[in-house]
Amino acid sequence: MDFDFTPYFQKYEALVAKSDEAFEHVKQAYAECVKCEEKCADCCHALFDLTLIEALYMNHKFNARIKGSQKADLLEKANRADRHIHKIKRQAYKDLQAGKSEDEILAGLARERVQCPLLNEAELCDLYDNRPLTCRFYGIPTAIGGQGHTCGKSDFKEGEPYPTVNLDVINNQLQQLSAELIRDLKSRYVKLADMLVPLSMALITLYDEDFLGIGEEKTEAPPAGKKRKRRTL
Repeated sequence: MDFDFTPYFQKYEALVAKSDEAFEHVKQAYAECVKCEEKCADCCHALFDLTLIEALYMNHKFNARIKGSQKADLLEKANRADRHIHKIKRQAYKDLQAGKSEDEILAGLARERVQCPLLNEAELCDLYDNRPLTCRFYGIPTAIGGQGHTCGKSDFKEGEPYPTVNLDVINNQLQQLSAELIRDLKSRYVKLADMLVPLSMALITLYDEDFLGIGEEKTEAPPAGKKRKRRTL
């Protein structure tokens, strides 16, 4: 693909650096409450989505760093996780259509446990240095949609005031960066900037010119029954 993603990835990495600083600030101030340690994989079973820029970044790092049989194994794990997540979200949609409240559905999704495909048998992340922002904030108080959250293994007490990361602000910054990228790509699909996908899907997706809507649109329809290939950047 004749497009340099580097400037956009650098902007994302600058946001990562600020996020790590925020985590360390809280960890130092409340060391007795933050229980994050090596091989603690509670956050590796949480259900969350990535914005376009983060999905592209994770896909790029995955393909640059993971090779051979390890890559094949991780892609298979990602496929299994993605099918599981699809079933969970499909049921959530059915529940919404049946009249279940959105708050109740979101609470149920927060309780779902799906193992991240990057979690290896040693209970370590195969792309730890490039892990998403959600993973980096797990373990300290966060808020999204006005609702506070923290890791169940931490010792932060409910009702007490703590420095809290507003994930709505973070997600807005990621969405703006995604929109900037789509604009500069001159993509036909401006709504891609609003796309949210699980990490599993980000790993198996081929982010090529066709997917990103670059260049002239193909008029020839794909053969009936033809499956989309695994998508990787």
